[in-house]
Parts: sequence; C-alpha cells; structure tokens
Amino acid sequence: MVAMALAMSAAAVSVQPPARAANDGDLMKLLGQRRCPGCRLQDADLVHADLRDADLSGARLQRANLGQARLDGAILSGADLSFTSLQGASLRGADLRGARLEGTDLRHSDLSGAQLDPGALSRSHWEQARGVNPSQLSYPELHNAGVEASVAGRQPEAERLFGEAIRQQPDAPVSWVARGIARSEQGKIELAVADLDYAASLYEQGGDVTTAQELRQVSGQLQKAPGQNRGGNGMGGQLLNGAMGLASSLAPLAVKFLVPLAL
Repeated sequence: MVAMALAMSAAAVSVQPPARAANDGDLMKLLGQRRCPGCRLQDADLVHADLRDADLSGARLQRANLGQARLDGAILSGADLSFTSLQGASLRGADLRGARLEGTDLRHSDLSGAQLDPGALSRSHWEQARGVNPSQLSYPELHNAGVEASVAGRQPEAERLFGEAIRQQPDAPVSWVARGIARSEQGKIELAVADLDYAASLYEQGGDVTTAQELRQVSGQLQKAPGQNRGGNGMGGQLLNGAMGLASSLAPLAVKFLVPLAL
C-alpha cells in the first residue's frame, strides 16, 4: 500500500510535450569548447562525459542522458533538465540556480556544494544523492524522502531524514511517529518509545485523543518487547507485514503514517 502511494506520487509529475532532438553542431561545440549557453541538447547521449566547469547556462537538456557525467563546477543556471538522467553524476559546486528539475533523475549523484533554489528538488528524484543540504529542502520534501527510504528498507537513512524534518517542524507529530517506526526497525526500542510518546503528547495537545491513546498503547507494548528485538537487527520486514505479536501492533502505524505528505 505504501509503495503504491509512493509510485502514484512519483507518477504525478506532469508529462512534457516532445522537444526537438539535440543539435549536432551544438553537441560538437559543447564537447570541443565546454561552452555552449542555450545549446539545444535534448535527448543527447552524454553518459560519462567530462563537462567540468562547462557553461551550459540556459541549455535545453530535456531527457538527455548525463548518467555518471562529471559536471563539477558546471554552470547550469536556467537550464531545462526536465526528465534528464543525472544518475550517479558528479555536480560538486555546480550552479543549478533557476534550472528546471521536473522529473530529473538525481539518484546517487553528488550535489556537494551545488547551488540550488529553495524547493528546486521537490519535483525531482534525489534519493541517496550525496551532499544535499537539508536547508534547501522543505519539511514535506524531507519527510517524504524519509518515507521512501523507510519503505525501501533503508532505515538509518530514514531515521536521519525524519530527524531533519523534525528540526524544521518539531510540532509535526507524524514525523515523530515515522522516526519512531524507523528506529524500532533498527532495534532502537528506547528511542522509538520516546518518539512515539512525544508524538502522542502532540496529538493530545491538538485534540486527537484517539491517536494519542493508540500511540501510547503501542509504546507500552514496545517497552515490553522481548530482548531479541533490542539488538541492531530490528524487526525487519515483520513491521510492514504485521506477522505476529508486536509487529502486528506496529503494522497499522506504518500504513497510517508512512505515506507521503502533500507538497
């Protein structure tokens, strides 16, 4: 259910009309001079290209393949990178201000020191990208990235992202619950209990007594969890599968709270 919700969220990105293919002259100019502002490079194949410090300001790079490319220090301000693959690319110190990143694949890329507009990554795919500055991301972006990491089983990453979301909005109980679930998956029972109890207090303050009681009930069950659930391995897939016992109690929380927030 959660994975389906994430897939539907990703599919919500609007589809762009077909654009003209890359201009051969522009492509040769870029590769020869590394300076091609406003170039027409739609659908270009630039996998592993060395474009360090290249000037691609205002370039049209829709659907281009720049996977594993080296773009450190490149000027991509105002470029159209819609649905472009930059998976695994190095963009250290690149200027991406004003760039269009709708549907852009930035997974596993290195964005250390990259200049980005606030909220620029909200319509892109930046899972497991390195160097992403949390201050450049909104609360929903951080929370949703945590949800995706948690559903994919990357619980330490999910815990970190939910923590960053909490720093931005400490009064948002849903992120406290989500972090508690991620921590329980790793066997961090005491920390998980603390998160769930605090979330319960926030819900209670907001008048949602039913959810507060539900969280406290599960928190109490967590505290009584057998010793084997307190190791570093956590409860693994039992949490979402709701196999038995404590996992059955936690599963409804996962389904209820591990869903993307509206951006």
